[in-house]
Amino acid sequence: MTENLDISRIQAVCFDLDGTLIDTDEMYVARAARWLRPLSLFLPDSNPQALARRVVMAVETPLNAALGLFDRYNLDEFLGPLLDRLHRSRGLAAMDEIRLIPGALATLERLAQHFPLGIVTSRDRWSAEGILEEENLNRFFQCVATARTTLRAKPHPQPILWAANQLGVHPQSLLMVGDTTVDIRAGHAAGAQTAGVLCGFGERRELSKAGSNVIFERTLDLADLLLAEKYKT
Repeated sequence: MTENLDISRIQAVCFDLDGTLIDTDEMYVARAARWLRPLSLFLPDSNPQALARRVVMAVETPLNAALGLFDRYNLDEFLGPLLDRLHRSRGLAAMDEIRLIPGALATLERLAQHFPLGIVTSRDRWSAEGILEEENLNRFFQCVATARTTLRAKPHPQPILWAANQLGVHPQSLLMVGDTTVDIRAGHAAGAQTAGVLCGFGERRELSKAGSNVIFERTLDLADLLLAEKYKT
């Protein structure tokens, strides 16, 4: 279902990383479940895994809001080096736990034959490039926009505009794919079309409210739609 998506405009595709191509959301839930397991003694009706998912989802929205506030007032210039050091201190352990979203590899293999592809992530460059290399995904992407590639980060449009320029297309010809409202808002602010995916923490209602042009249950569904339309006779 294309909803409000104009497939004929799409000349390039950008992807978020966490929750869209890599399953770090489930990694965070698993870690939180380990921390929360002792509470099950006091909350006998509570499943640690289910509780962990609720906690992580509850934290995500205010955390994104805080990061957006830091970005708006250029506070990330002060916090950036500290965040980079934190990523480096635990990055290798995290990479060992990272798994691809089911169907993500097949999606990239298919789309890369027909569209220039990019990454627009809120991660720092060190961890983003490390993940892409670890999973052998860097071969698919012509550009990688990270948290500090541009002065402003998502949901500001700067990273999307930068990626469109690197890919050699007008922002209106770009499709931004992500699992959160931050991705959708950034894409729309840049004039791009957006696709929400439900394989991360984003929920259909909030992605739709943010203005997603189309919402997919799986990242793999994106390739099915775009390529079917591209070769429709």
